Amino acid sequence: MGLQDRIEHVEQRIEEVCKRSGRKREEIQLVAVTKYVSVAKTAQVLDAGLLHLGENRWQNAEDKWNQLHERGIWHFIGHLQTNKVKDVIGKFEYIHSLDRLSLAKEIQKKASSMDIRVKVLVQVNISGEESKYGLPPEQVDSFFEQISAFSNLEVVGLMTMAPEVDHAEMTRPVFRGLRELRDDINNRGLTKNPLTHLSMGMSGDFEIAIEEGATFVRLGSILVGKEED
Repeated sequence: MGLQDRIEHVEQRIEEVCKRSGRKREEIQLVAVTKYVSVAKTAQVLDAGLLHLGENRWQNAEDKWNQLHERGIWHFIGHLQTNKVKDVIGKFEYIHSLDRLSLAKEIQKKASSMDIRVKVLVQVNISGEESKYGLPPEQVDSFFEQISAFSNLEVVGLMTMAPEVDHAEMTRPVFRGLRELRDDINNRGLTKNPLTHLSMGMSGDFEIAIEEGATFVRLGSILVGKEED
């Protein structure tokens, strides 16, 4: 299946899930995860009309960003080490994986020195798996208090990773949990501006994520294919 065929297949599935869940297509952004493909393949993704690109590591993203950064909206979606913040800030419009105070401090420090604001999503470990990064839900309130004075961070939403399961439906409580947490935060006015984004859903479970309110779905091989495609 070629790139355009994959895009059309994914779009058809998104349209169907929007119809049955009463959502508007424009509420959902596809983040094409290009971490496993080359600069040339990433250029093809952009040529095909996909605007949002997701990368997990700066080492994998550097060549692509250097050659293509003027063309897309770049999302850093992987675990971000504090010592790599200097590489990412000013290049990626969104950071999906803010999960600790030390990282928030470093982003604030670098962004302040560059006089920019960085859009961040707070990563929450809804599933409670030890293998997953993210704040436990019960620590989110205090985390927002700790970062409330960081004027160069623009917190726009929450992100989570669902567990790998045999049936996609089993991920629903995780996605629903993130949406309910976001709504609770907004209802209590914990952030300067309401949180609008939910980054959740990958190739195996994105339809469930959309039904539960995802605004960013992070799709790799199902959307962009692999290098040999």
